[in-house]
Amino acid sequence: MKRLPDGCIDLAFADPPYNIGYQYDVYNDNREYHEYLAWSRDWMGEVHRVLKPAGTFWLAIGDEYAAELKLIAQRELGFTCRNWVVWYYTFGVNCVRKLNRSHAHLLYFVKDPEQFTFNADDPAVRVPSARQLVYGDARANPKGRLPDDTWILRPHDVPHGFSEREDTWYFPRVAGTFKERAGFHGCQMPEQLLGRIIRLCSNPGEVVLDPFAGSGTTLAVAKKLGRNWIGYELSEEYARGARERVNAAKEGQPLRGAANPLTSVLPTPTHEISQKIERRLRARRQRSQKAALRQRELRFE
Repeated sequence: MKRLPDGCIDLAFADPPYNIGYQYDVYNDNREYHEYLAWSRDWMGEVHRVLKPAGTFWLAIGDEYAAELKLIAQRELGFTCRNWVVWYYTFGVNCVRKLNRSHAHLLYFVKDPEQFTFNADDPAVRVPSARQLVYGDARANPKGRLPDDTWILRPHDVPHGFSEREDTWYFPRVAGTFKERAGFHGCQMPEQLLGRIIRLCSNPGEVVLDPFAGSGTTLAVAKKLGRNWIGYELSEEYARGARERVNAAKEGQPLRGAANPLTSVLPTPTHEISQKIERRLRARRQRSQKAALRQRELRFE
């Protein structure tokens, strides 16, 4: 990345090693605390250098270093953080002595807080509003609206209460049995998640950078969406697999994975039971409302 000229990149997405002891084939993911922060400061500084004045940087990171890297990016490198997005995923890490982990952090930075790409009117980014979904209000904007900045519950806890309008994004992690899985990398990002970021923060023909190309998701999605791309990868094995994946991708090709992540898997018996219970509760509420209405009508007769 040091060979790139200043100000040549429109959008950078980075999913670096989290320094949690993951077994990569050539990289040591168990550095000392200050060593990892110094290394992160170095590569993020290069990202800042190569971004255009109106460039955007998205960082995917785990719990262990999210706060530290956010502060380094803002206070030392000059980035402005526009959003701290939580990516909730299924097939998370099962824990025994603490709550199960089923999320990662997506930090959305810009180089200039007054000048940046944010495609608010892209229909592939916008989502239905509550006026449209809940109230059927004719005054609702037919184009929908942008995602909110709200915490919400998980979709299987409240089957009809989870929405992609929020800043907690629900996309399934690409598990080993998924058809989307490339097969040669254990930390593969979903194409639909990268699609949202690339559509929102870049335009066709612009340049997308991934300094940790890994399985090649960012590069393949950038190519499918008509962007130019640059990727770096330390592992020869991962680089070979990513190159094959990108070569197979075609501009205009649909992204892999469900566009609506809540339909990415078949309903389970538990899900069907919860839906049946919810339908019964809704019918009971409707009967109670009708009975109350009849009582009020009788009083006025």
